Amino acid sequence: MVTYRIDRINKEFLRAISDILQVRIKKEGVKDAILTKVTASKDLSYAKVFYTLIDTGRKEEVQKALDSAAGQIRSVLGKEMHLRTIPELHFVYDDSEIKARAMEELLDKVAAMDAEKKSSEEGVE
Repeated sequence: MVTYRIDRINKEFLRAISDILQVRIKKEGVKDAILTKVTASKDLSYAKVFYTLIDTGRKEEVQKALDSAAGQIRSVLGKEMHLRTIPELHFVYDDSEIKARAMEELLDKVAAMDAEKKSSEEGVE
């Protein structure tokens, strides 16, 4: 169960890291990442930063750029945020949108098959 404090910190990390990536980090590729969620541990020792991409073909390139910029981002976060500890950042590609599309396609196929089955049953009677 995530506490209210951790939830607020996660939202603040999401906002701050997004700003840092867009304004302060000069590495090529990090600006392409669209941050979706931050999940920090209760003791703030580490945080998973979930991101997605418009162009999924550049996933490896963007992952390397984010991993190499993680220390710099953590340093800037330490100066901006008023926390005793700043978590170690781990960037994770968020493929939930792709999975959701696949699930939606499956549901559409099932609905079409169901409609076809109903229409064939009505035609028989």
